[in-house]
Amino acid sequence: MPRSVEVDNVLAQLQSVGAEYREEQPGAREQLIQLSRELISRLELPSEAIQRIGWAEPARAAHCRIAVDLKIPEHLKESGVAGISAKDLAAKVGADDVLIGKHLVAMNVVAENGVDTYVATGLSNALTDPKYRDGIIYTYDVAGPSFRALPEYLKKTSYALPTELTNGPFQHAHKTDLPFFAWLDQNPPYLEVFNNYMSAYRAGKPSWVDPGFYPIQGRLVDGFEPTLSDIVLVDVGGGLGHDLRELKEKHPSLPGRLVLQDRPEVISSLSSTGETVFEPMSHDFFTEQPVKNARAYYLHSVLHDWGDDDCIKILQQLKPAMKAGYSRLLINELVVSGQNAPWSVTSMDQLVFVLGAMKERTDADWKSILERAGFQIVGIHSFAMGSEVIIEAELA
Repeated sequence: MPRSVEVDNVLAQLQSVGAEYREEQPGAREQLIQLSRELISRLELPSEAIQRIGWAEPARAAHCRIAVDLKIPEHLKESGVAGISAKDLAAKVGADDVLIGKHLVAMNVVAENGVDTYVATGLSNALTDPKYRDGIIYTYDVAGPSFRALPEYLKKTSYALPTELTNGPFQHAHKTDLPFFAWLDQNPPYLEVFNNYMSAYRAGKPSWVDPGFYPIQGRLVDGFEPTLSDIVLVDVGGGLGHDLRELKEKHPSLPGRLVLQDRPEVISSLSSTGETVFEPMSHDFFTEQPVKNARAYYLHSVLHDWGDDDCIKILQQLKPAMKAGYSRLLINELVVSGQNAPWSVTSMDQLVFVLGAMKERTDADWKSILERAGFQIVGIHSFAMGSEVIIEAELA
């Protein structure tokens, strides 16, 4: 395959951004990943691309799912730098040694340090953590069938986009009439898996509570008035509270109380944890917000699960609780750019599409929804090369 100008340009960019990465410049890591993917796409033959898409990546997903079932990552971690032979590993997990290792090595999930001898990698070690292990289970068992059903579903609908929470690729794949979250409630093992993975989905990525993202001191702490309410932030639909724990960990002197709200099925799972960072509260965000005059009401990846009209209903339930000129609405979501949207955004757009017939939104989409709900945007905060933004709004 002859060299091309495009390949040379990507190689030059990799060298430049590599220097920025070594200097720990914000966004350099993400840009290197993006350029690496572009380099592969420039170098791959069509036959190689089809091989990767058609069976190398599906096989990797399947073998990762098998690996977490057999606890292969745990055995690799225990084996240390010496590693473990395929025969010994197979004996420990009770599987044929043909099923152990080779493709996961080729796909950089585990490593080899000799013939048929395997050692752990950073990724395989991460899969010993329940929250990452559950990510493999959730994406393979729940999201995976929904993607595989998408072509058949769209053919059946003459390629009309789904518009109902109860009639989309997820329902077609899982043979159910239930919306995604209702289905999770009726399948508790997958509800637990989903909640665990949500606590790890953004792990290691720039967070809204990190320096250089959202100015917490200037926008939340300064001007906090405990005589109005001693609650500084309400996390609406906040799952198991991972955002609030990170907020308190990185801002230990944050004034006021923190409140976590979610469905009873989620909040009940916190009843025995002895939580002290925040106060758990069961709440349906389609009903009026019970916490009044808080400094901020925060929704993280909540609204992308709902259509525009439902988003407006959710936001309007917050309005009576908010004090004009004081309370802030913080929406932590993805924003789809008009050109060259990164794969992290487009893939999430596809995920909410197959699970809930929803979509990620553009700047214009968010502005329209907020204005219709009676809010005005006062700022959009982001981090270099980050996928998520904080949309800050107040009562119009």
